[in-house]
Amino acid sequence: MNQFRIEVAVDGHGHDFNIKPLGNHVYEIYTDEDKVGMVELDDENHDHCITSDCELDMPLINAIREGIHAHEQMEK
Repeated sequence: MNQFRIEVAVDGHGHDFNIKPLGNHVYEIYTDEDKVGMVELDDENHDHCITSDCELDMPLINAIREGIHAHEQMEK
């Protein structure tokens, strides 16, 4: 799977992120070229994820998680 871009809105503000899939439901999150975190999605529980080295707050993480899930559904 190739890198993709998502736009999410939190509190009325839009944010753009580049998402780089690493496999096994693990994704690196970038703003432009700067890595701001990594998220691992739980395939069994859509609302659960694990973050590491993340500089983002939970509302943004949740919006990114939803954006990744939406992208995955479109790819199927």
